[in-house]
Amino acid sequence: MTTVTRLRAPLTDEQILPLKAGDAVLIDGTVFGARDAAHAQLVEALRRGEVLPIELTGQILYYVGPAPARPGHPIGSAGPTTSGRMDRYTPELLAAGLRATIGKGHRGGAVRESIVAHRCLYLAAIGGSGAMLAKRIIGSEVVAYEELGPEAIYRFEVRDFPAVVVNDAHGLDLYEMSREEYCERA
Repeated sequence: MTTVTRLRAPLTDEQILPLKAGDAVLIDGTVFGARDAAHAQLVEALRRGEVLPIELTGQILYYVGPAPARPGHPIGSAGPTTSGRMDRYTPELLAAGLRATIGKGHRGGAVRESIVAHRCLYLAAIGGSGAMLAKRIIGSEVVAYEELGPEAIYRFEVRDFPAVVVNDAHGLDLYEMSREEYCERA
């Protein structure tokens, strides 16, 4: 039976360090959502020494560009975006205090090294499950870069948001482990 760990930001070493690649998590509380354009603006602001429009310390950032909400719903479909597109920004955001990201797909070497160096996590949500994941978002508001439309920064309130640890703070990578296990069995 798989153990499921509950996470709530701000994340601490006590929450992150026991987790290993392959562990299932459920997230409650605040998660920020952003895509490529917002990431570029955040990193540019960091490089200029500006105060960011959101506090990154201990936070979770979900790579998502949600669909518009239907009447009576806080958000439309909210599936994960390919994480590799954010790789060029992620090390600087982790260095600034971000503790976890959620997306789909593998991460590059510099991101994996930064995850270990800053004791962070990369979590995967299941691609193609945007409608189901939207049901786990109980509140949503744009908090920065509104002019970017669906690529703005959102503050989501989530309950029982499911994800899997892909890259842990110890350097393990679920995708590499799975590939090796498959090769051993084949």
